[in-house]
Amino acid sequence: MSKIIKIEIIARPKNYEELIEALNDIGITGMTVTQVMGRGNQKGFSHSYRGIHYVTKLIPKVKIEIIVGKEFKDLIVNKSKEVLKTGSPGDGKIFIYDIADVIRIRDDQEGRYALMNPST
Repeated sequence: MSKIIKIEIIARPKNYEELIEALNDIGITGMTVTQVMGRGNQKGFSHSYRGIHYVTKLIPKVKIEIIVGKEFKDLIVNKSKEVLKTGSPGDGKIFIYDIADVIRIRDDQEGRYALMNPST
């Protein structure tokens, strides 16, 4: 049995729909999506509204979490980079973690079997 990994993608909210569609096109349908706030090297930005100067230190982002077998890693990473890469700061990050185990609560399936669609 191959390893199970978690791929965590942090991206701009405006790219979310296109990324989800691209992942669906390659057969990746199971995921968790969260709206998050954060910043990297860009450290936020400043702007003015009605004459008042504001500094936004945290920028809205979307976090997509996918749990799959390790053999899907390159496919997901390459497709994500293809969709998200603009070459500008703020394109996002991809994190990859090893997962010790997965348990589907409904029927106590473990490991890769917990990630598969049950026949019933």
